[in-house]
Amino acid sequence: MRGSEDHVIDVGALLEKVETAAPIDAVEAVSAALGEMVDARAVTLLVADFSGRAVVRLTSASQVAGARSHGVEQAETIPLAGTDYEQVLRTQQPDVQALDDGVRMIVPVTDRGDAIGVIELRLNHHPSAKEVADVGSAAHALAYVIIAARRHTDVFEWGQRSTPFALAAEIQRRLLPASYTCEAGQFTLAGWLEPASSVGGDTFDYTLDRDSLQLSITDAVGHQVPAALLATLLVGSLRNGRRKGLDLAEQARYANDSLAENSAPGQFVTGQLLRVDLHTGMAQVVNAGHVLPLRLRAGRVEEIDLRVEAPFGVLPGKSFDVQPFPLEPGDRIVFLTDGMQERNAVDLDVASALADSADLHPREVVHALGAAVLRETGGDLRDDATMICLDWYGGPPRGRSTEQGADPDLASAPA
Repeated sequence: MRGSEDHVIDVGALLEKVETAAPIDAVEAVSAALGEMVDARAVTLLVADFSGRAVVRLTSASQVAGARSHGVEQAETIPLAGTDYEQVLRTQQPDVQALDDGVRMIVPVTDRGDAIGVIELRLNHHPSAKEVADVGSAAHALAYVIIAARRHTDVFEWGQRSTPFALAAEIQRRLLPASYTCEAGQFTLAGWLEPASSVGGDTFDYTLDRDSLQLSITDAVGHQVPAALLATLLVGSLRNGRRKGLDLAEQARYANDSLAENSAPGQFVTGQLLRVDLHTGMAQVVNAGHVLPLRLRAGRVEEIDLRVEAPFGVLPGKSFDVQPFPLEPGDRIVFLTDGMQERNAVDLDVASALADSADLHPREVVHALGAAVLRETGGDLRDDATMICLDWYGGPPRGRSTEQGADPDLASAPA
C-alpha cells in the first residue's frame, strides 16, 4: 500500500502491529500508519454514536472540556447536524478543506454500507488525489480493524452511548445485528430502532448466505425488562431454527411453540419473516399479526396486502402460511413496527415521508423516518419505533454466473 511518493505502508508490518497490540491500541496503530501516509500531524477517529445524530471522539489523552470519562478513556460527543462530519457520513465521500493552520481531511470509515465513523487528519500540505484515494482505502481497512477490536473491549460500546442504557435497553441491544446496514450486489438494507423511554421489545435481524437473504422484524408485548426478555426468547428461537436449516414455515412454527412453551399465558410477539431467493429473486413472507410493510415502486408508495395471522405465542402448535411476497427490481420495501404509528404520532404520514426520501441511501431513509417520528412525538416516544429499508436491485448473485454456477461473492452478515 503506497501513500505519497515518500511513504509506503508495509502491510505485513502493520498486521503484526495489529496482532501484537491490545485491541484498542490496534486501532491507534492503524490510525497512526494512516497518518504517516500523508505526513499528517494529527489523526483522530470519530465513531458514530447509537443515536445516529452525533459522532464521538475517543481519546486517552487529558480530559477535554465537556467530554465523558471512563477510567483513562475520554469521549467527546459532537452533534452531527450541519457539520462536515455529517456530510461525509451521508455522502461517503472524503472532504478536504484548507484552514488557517493547514489542511483538514475527513474520510469515511465504512464496511458494506455500515457507517462506523470518520477519520479526521490535519496536514501541512494539500493532499494529492492519489493520497486522498490511498487514505480512503486505508480507512476502509481500518473499519475491519475496529470491527475485530470491539469484540474484545467495551471501550467502543461505551463511547457510542451518549446516554446510559437501562437494563432493558442493554438486553435489547444484544438482540440486534452487529451491523445495521448491509450492501450487496443484489440489494442494500438498513435497519434502525428508535427506543422508547420505556423499552418496548422491538427487534430486527437479518442474515445472508449463498442462496438467500432472510430478515425479521418483531415487536414483543409489554415494556421494559419483561418485553426485552420475551423478545430474547423469540429472537433466540428464530435464530436457532434458522441455523438448524429449517425453512420459513418451520422457523415460524418452531419460534411460536418455543414462545408458547416458555412464556406466561397472554405473552406474545408480532412479527414478519422474509426470505428472498438470491437466484430466482422470488420472496416469501410470514406475517404474524404485524403491521403491513410499505413499498415504493415507480414513485408510488402503497401498503403490501398480506394476510394477517395470529402473533407468535398465541396458538401452540399453529402452522403459519408462507405467502408470496411481491418483489421486483427497483423496489424499496420498508418493514416497520407500530411505534411508527403510535397514538402520539398520529400526524406522521409514513408513506409521504418514505416518498420524500426516495433519493436517499437506505441507511439515511431509516434515520430520516426515525427522526420524523421523534419530531411528531416531541421526543416523547411511548413505544419503540423500528424499521428496515430494503432496496432490491435483482439480478444473479454477484460473482455467480447463471451458466457456470460459481459461488457468489457475498459475505454472511452478522445474525
